[in-house]
Amino acid sequence: MESFDNQIVVSIRCLTYNHAPYIRQCLDGFVMQKTNFRFEAIVHDDASTDGTQDIIREYAEKYPDIIKPIYETENQYSKRDGSLRRVIDSAMSPTSKYIAICEGDDYWTDPQKLQKQVDFLEGHSDYTMTCHRVKCFSESDQKFIREDYCYEKSQDIRVKDIIYRTGLFIPTCSIIYRKEVKDNYPDYCTKCLVGDYPLQIMCAMKGKTYYFNDLMGVYRVNNNNSWMGKQVWRKFSKERVEVIRSQLNMFKGFAKDYPQWEKQFHNKEVDHILRFMPDKIGVSKEDYKKYVEEFVEEINNFTLFEKLDMKIRMCNNQYVKSLYRKIYLKQFYTKKKYI
Repeated sequence: MESFDNQIVVSIRCLTYNHAPYIRQCLDGFVMQKTNFRFEAIVHDDASTDGTQDIIREYAEKYPDIIKPIYETENQYSKRDGSLRRVIDSAMSPTSKYIAICEGDDYWTDPQKLQKQVDFLEGHSDYTMTCHRVKCFSESDQKFIREDYCYEKSQDIRVKDIIYRTGLFIPTCSIIYRKEVKDNYPDYCTKCLVGDYPLQIMCAMKGKTYYFNDLMGVYRVNNNNSWMGKQVWRKFSKERVEVIRSQLNMFKGFAKDYPQWEKQFHNKEVDHILRFMPDKIGVSKEDYKKYVEEFVEEINNFTLFEKLDMKIRMCNNQYVKSLYRKIYLKQFYTKKKYI
């Protein structure tokens, strides 16, 4: 590793909102890191009302060289104007070479995590991102329920997997990427309402990604206070459509800028529209009609099979839909490596 002359090498992006029950574990994961370089944690509290800011202040006073807090008095995420990202980016040290991500309800468990990932990136200039295995803790069950991992062994991550398997394929709290990846970050990425997915794709477009099969963090699931927990899945809503549309625009933007992957991004557009169709018992024909109308331009370009797929998903017979998913779709998508 090159000499950094006591400069900050890694900036940790930590977004938190009403995470008082979890934020101590998160901050403990930062301050326990053992490295031969300096790092900082930009902890952005988005106007919490549950005492999260008090805990952050406690850690900032105890570890002023690591914990760099930002306290909002008005929630920035709800504005959806990109101000939240700009605030964090402007607070980072200009000497940072790498960015690590860990939201306030997740945490790291390995004190060598930062060192391992940075050492790899320092030794492999053609790689833009590294990630690793995590355990999943269920808030509703109050226990660990599974592990999230990309593969069964440490290896490069395939570009198709990053495109097709959505932002959930790579655990966000495991990511460290080169800061320069976001230089000239396009609008179709900054305006996407899902932040980690376009970042992962951009890293894949600009270089290689390496997966460590080492367990180094915990991802909290079934948490009603998280972004995932607040999403309305399988129902029609304008808010959900807005999220999907922002991702479709992202796929179109990537397809234009990286034509060698145009086919994969088109396939992902189709998959996204079909995957997030209203699918709850008792969905009305009116809701299906509204959903189709939102994406009529893309649907008109579907193949015959894709249109048939959509029709079956819109069927109100739950037995037919369940059988279709379990027997046919699973085999088709597995064979095509589509998801």
